[in-house]
Amino acid sequence: MTESVDHPPAAGAPSPATGRPPTGPDRPAPEGDSPSPEPDHRAPGPWLDHPLVSAVKPLVDAMGAELLGPDRAEQDDVVLAWEGRDVIAVRLPQLSESLDHILAAMERRHGMPLADLDRKAKQSVVRTLEARGAFSVRHGVETVAGALGVSRFTVYNYLNREHTAKGE
Repeated sequence: MTESVDHPPAAGAPSPATGRPPTGPDRPAPEGDSPSPEPDHRAPGPWLDHPLVSAVKPLVDAMGAELLGPDRAEQDDVVLAWEGRDVIAVRLPQLSESLDHILAAMERRHGMPLADLDRKAKQSVVRTLEARGAFSVRHGVETVAGALGVSRFTVYNYLNREHTAKGE
């Protein structure tokens, strides 16, 4: 007994759905035909021009995440769709990588290493990091203390001052 196996059409063979030869990055559309509106997610770039990608890229960059074609998405990635079609996947960073990314962004915002800030500015950084969940990350206090050029004890003091001021 033989099994029926579907084989992909030969390269350049007409598509059963359209009757036309396939198009893609290495096979241009025949003259007079417009290329398929669906991006080629195997290529490293065409999907980057989609308006959804332009809209989410600043957020993805701020999080330290990575953009991928949806065909490369793994189980924990977030696939974003536009008008019912998967357009892009976002690979979220590990929490520890996120903290490093947040600290680097704060340094850029302040225009100097966080360790060079005055005490009041460092306390403000600690408040911001606490609001963003930085201290729920394993070794978060140690990482922040290192970036600020202070001891863990000092970071805990900044946190305690903030909680005392709020009456917590």
